[in-house]
Amino acid sequence: MSSSPDIAGILDNTKELDRLRKEQEEVLVEINKMHKKLQATPEIVEKPGDISLSKLKNLYIQAKELSESEVTVSNILLTQLDSLLPSGPTGQQRRKLGNEQKRKRMKVDTDVTRVSPSMRNQIEAYASLKGEQVAARVTAEDAEKDEWFVVKVIHFDRETKEVEVLDEEPGDDEEGGGQRTYKLSMSCILPFPKRNDPSSTQEFIPGKHVLAVYPGTTALYKATVISTPRKRKSDEYLLEFDDDEEDGALPQRTVPFHKVVALPEGHRQ
Repeated sequence: MSSSPDIAGILDNTKELDRLRKEQEEVLVEINKMHKKLQATPEIVEKPGDISLSKLKNLYIQAKELSESEVTVSNILLTQLDSLLPSGPTGQQRRKLGNEQKRKRMKVDTDVTRVSPSMRNQIEAYASLKGEQVAARVTAEDAEKDEWFVVKVIHFDRETKEVEVLDEEPGDDEEGGGQRTYKLSMSCILPFPKRNDPSSTQEFIPGKHVLAVYPGTTALYKATVISTPRKRKSDEYLLEFDDDEEDGALPQRTVPFHKVVALPEGHRQ
């Protein structure tokens, strides 16, 4: 049953595609609202302090990023499906063929001519993450809970499309207590927003669920946006983390925008 992790990865990415499309629809609704408002009262933009145009620009940036993410995930799905369809046999036949089929699959994976230009761009993007900190899911597909940590990318294998990462600060309960490395698929990696370019970063609206680095740790947890960096006139979100109760209430915590990413579809915590 060697193909089950591949199937699980495909299902993960189809859920992610679905989430991205729903989010795109939400953004388009907001864009249309802004268009109607500006058509009805174009003079509003001349009023001092009006932020209609910057809000519209931010919505377009968001729509563009979601659209690019959709292309990225679609390309990953195409590659995953390609690796499961080497040369025709059905799933049952493929399992019987064993090692011979594995060899064929390796040949398909390393056949550069089969990689689409957009997938090549995706591979370049992952290769360029070397030395950068990213969010990584280090738990197995079938684990009860998803564990996400801040790790450093040390290598990207273009043939296997695996990302090798280093957990520079493993927890006290880790065996050995030293630094650990993991080899993870591309779908287990979420790049952080660029710290030095907040204007090009997607801003998550209040009420949105996100994945964020808990203050003082290198672990990421699900949180709800209370206030945005733009509203706070700073580079930090105000968040409420799930399961973070103190005296029966959820404290609100500040987290830099470059340590907050979209919550993956089907996240288990």
